[in-house]
Amino acid sequence: MAASASQGGRPRQPSLAQLRAFAAVAEHLHFREAAAEIGMSQPALSGAVSALEETLGVQLLERTTRKVLLSPAGERVAARARTVLEAVGDLLEEAEAARAPFTGVLRLGVIPTVAPYLLPAVLRLVHDTYPALDLQVHEEQTASLLEGLAQGRLDLLLLAVPLGVPQVTELPLFDEDFVLVAPKEHWLGGRGDIPRQALQELDLLLLDEGHCLRDQALDICREAGRDENTPVTTSAAGLSTLVQLVAGGLGVTLLPRTALRVETGRNDQLTTGYFADPAPSRTIALAMRTGAARQEEFEEFARALRGALRGLPVRIATD
Repeated sequence: MAASASQGGRPRQPSLAQLRAFAAVAEHLHFREAAAEIGMSQPALSGAVSALEETLGVQLLERTTRKVLLSPAGERVAARARTVLEAVGDLLEEAEAARAPFTGVLRLGVIPTVAPYLLPAVLRLVHDTYPALDLQVHEEQTASLLEGLAQGRLDLLLLAVPLGVPQVTELPLFDEDFVLVAPKEHWLGGRGDIPRQALQELDLLLLDEGHCLRDQALDICREAGRDENTPVTTSAAGLSTLVQLVAGGLGVTLLPRTALRVETGRNDQLTTGYFADPAPSRTIALAMRTGAARQEEFEEFARALRGALRGLPVRIATD
């Protein structure tokens, strides 16, 4: 491999097109798939990678008739190339946000125990206040959302906090109480002063593993003194199914206040009870990457969303 050429004593610089082509090949290890991903012809892609190798003076790929492999140098350069391309993407995103806030794409991730109850208000806010914003909603569990935020697949999250994750900034929206939902005629139905200790012996139904609401409910039970060996029936992947199981007499469950009307309003086989103060509660917030290019925009969005949620049975956070 020839050494990299110089002009006037200065080394040549690789182009973004060369780095993008090589990064695609490094990811797919297949020229046809890489070319299709970035919308480039295979000959142009191969030429760009060869030009990068010449510019850098190192062999990045090992080509055979059957497959493409990264050389040891190629593995190191691939990691650097991805970092450079991500930084350029951030630069372009920052420039776009500076030119015109609340335009372009906003990829919002939402947890399943929030999405059905808050999205109507979010969508109305975007439609009425930010009509040029292309809102794209992704409903996933918390771990997947945080991974998507860290990787840049998502821009903003709507979920329960605290997260305790480095480099993630939380913008609290509101606190909401949990309500006990039980079968009709249950002895705790209709009460407004249920002590947390009542959770110690109840037949409790919870969501499946992976839902943050399950973890929050278990934390509440531990704080109430429930023996960790007291069985908890895990039976549902969503709140709607959970509530149907309660209506069928299989046990009781905890619902956040924002979900109560939607999930129990049309079922006459359910009763609800409220906990004595201070009631168990959760905090819902927006979360973004710390130092995000659109930080000021997201902070303004959080302020506007707090206003849009004031009609819900929640305690709105102060700005």
